Amino acid sequence: MPMISRCAALGATCVFALNTALAVAEDSSAARYRDSAPGRDWPGYGRTYGEGHYSPLDEIDTGNVGRLGLAWSLELGPENSVTQPIAVDGVLYFATGYSIVQAVDAKTGKRLWSYDPKAAEAAGINLRLGWGSRGISWWNGKIYTATHDGRLIAIDARDGKPVWTAQTLDRRNALYISAAPRVFDGKVIIGNASDYGAVRGYVTAYDAETGQQLWRFHTVPGDPADGFENDAMAMAAKTWFGEWWKHGGGGTVWNSIAYDPDTDTLFLGTGNGYPWNRRARSAGQGDNLFLCSIVALNGATGDYKWHYQINPGETWDYNAAMDVQLAELPIDGKPRKVVMNAPKNGFFYVLDRETGKLISAEPFAKVNWASRIDLATGRPVENPAARYPDGTTAEVWPSSQGAHGWPPMAYSPKRQRVFIPVMEQGMTITDAGVDVANWRAPLDRTVFSAVHTGSDIDDPLHGTGALVAWDPVAQKAVWRIPHPTHVNGGVMATAGDLVFQGTVAGDFSAYAADDGRVLWSFPAQAPVHAPPLSYAVDGRQYVTVLTGLGTSAGSAGPAIARYDINPRTQARRVLTFVLDGRAQLPPRTLDPDTLRPPTDPGFVPDVELARIGAAVYLKHCTWCHGAAAIGAGHSPDLRRSAVPLVAEAFARVVRDGELVANGMPRFEELTDEALAALRQYLRTEAAALRASATKR
Repeated sequence: MPMISRCAALGATCVFALNTALAVAEDSSAARYRDSAPGRDWPGYGRTYGEGHYSPLDEIDTGNVGRLGLAWSLELGPENSVTQPIAVDGVLYFATGYSIVQAVDAKTGKRLWSYDPKAAEAAGINLRLGWGSRGISWWNGKIYTATHDGRLIAIDARDGKPVWTAQTLDRRNALYISAAPRVFDGKVIIGNASDYGAVRGYVTAYDAETGQQLWRFHTVPGDPADGFENDAMAMAAKTWFGEWWKHGGGGTVWNSIAYDPDTDTLFLGTGNGYPWNRRARSAGQGDNLFLCSIVALNGATGDYKWHYQINPGETWDYNAAMDVQLAELPIDGKPRKVVMNAPKNGFFYVLDRETGKLISAEPFAKVNWASRIDLATGRPVENPAARYPDGTTAEVWPSSQGAHGWPPMAYSPKRQRVFIPVMEQGMTITDAGVDVANWRAPLDRTVFSAVHTGSDIDDPLHGTGALVAWDPVAQKAVWRIPHPTHVNGGVMATAGDLVFQGTVAGDFSAYAADDGRVLWSFPAQAPVHAPPLSYAVDGRQYVTVLTGLGTSAGSAGPAIARYDINPRTQARRVLTFVLDGRAQLPPRTLDPDTLRPPTDPGFVPDVELARIGAAVYLKHCTWCHGAAAIGAGHSPDLRRSAVPLVAEAFARVVRDGELVANGMPRFEELTDEALAALRQYLRTEAAALRASATKR
């Protein structure tokens, strides 16, 4: 007799049995996320609820990591490949491109299934906003993924078939999702992201089994005329001025969420304001809660518990959405449960987990927007010039990309150290020429922040990076490994006293956690931007990472052009390592024709038209195709493309959306004149590249 028929016959007895079985399954799922889990699995983004990106496995250690070899590799398509993989019961799961989820035998690399939600085609105009998935999660036999167009999808882990779908956002808004869903206590929680329109951030919790919405918490207040959803929003509204709700406010929870199961508390890292400039957003006044904050919520109800605001009155695109990590540290000689955050603004924060009170904060990168964080008030002591008053231009460190971006840091409870992928960058920023009093969000889903920023900084530190081992108790660096560029991979620490990180140069390395010595390195033949993971199958420890460049790194073209990263040739793969692995990658081959600009015999220079086209490119193309038209490998380097040579082909791709399925959005509002100017700019830059190649 089928289960449904038996349940109909047995009634309440069967319901009780099913509920009991579900409770047991959820207890088993929860156990895999606790810090005490043995580490055989890596079920969610940071492995545990505390998001530490730490593996307790220690078969691979400082003494034998030199024997680490390739166990297997798997070729991937040309899509974005910077996701954090997960591993459960001997199966590796990951997403590429726009949330294309794949399952692979974790021991052999055999592909088991693939599920494509067709998110690029569904995203419409919002395809302009982001770059694809950064992670997925597992709970009770299901894989959870969130799509660019705002769907939260539960997938059967056995066969890749969807179980339920929930639409988490209004697709008319300028919102999208790139983050990994987080799962806890039978609930799935997801936020959203945007820098491109009048958006109001929030997180939503859903029932993990059914997809039913359980609660929602907004991170900034809405229109007072509509009333406030709760006391927290009424409190936050007192810190806003002007008609902020017409701009949305921002504060999206686009990346990090942690959970404390002992107190049923969620910790959210919230994003920047929209627009960035507080003078346009909030009449130049107010702290603007809960922007750039760590916010603690009741996990069962979504009710507000406490907050700590990292950047009151944020005005630089700084935010607190980088890793929120939980730890227990010796503070003043006593163990204390804390929240740690290394946000964009360059200070490392340690907060009391129960109250949100600031314990300490010190800079981990070059900072000049503030001299220090006042421990008595919890507020930064700002440099007034950093707010670019009266139309002045300020040189501010860090830049809007931050001293730490989305690639995760890792915390080793064994060493009580945090390992941070640091970015050293400054920026120029001004609102000269911006009508802040009458500013309105653009309708074309392009970056428009009510400021002008630049990257022409005369400092040898600018554009570099580092892997920094940070003591969160003493608040100081223990060691620092410099990297020549700021775009590098996420980090994992292990109980074997190792720290793993990849670089844009294509090295995947293991460092000694105590002093930063390079103990092992593997030439990955492609940038390593994704964070790694470790898991065990049949008693053996494996380390896996995805290769390939992704997300906003595409805008960093001038900084990483030296590596000749090309979307047509970079080797996007899954790489899995084991002690004494003997597999080998095929030899890297590079066809010079893919890097050489096409000949353009009909090209006639037009300086003024190219200048107009440069402005079109800056607004619509930079974030994917690279600053100054120098592609960084996420999307094609358009100087090396033949498409701009033919007006009709260019219009089909750019305006008509011929390549939407590949992730190239359509820009139907661009006129023939704008397209002609854009083509002229790209052909001008291609001619300059050809000329420089001839000189060499």
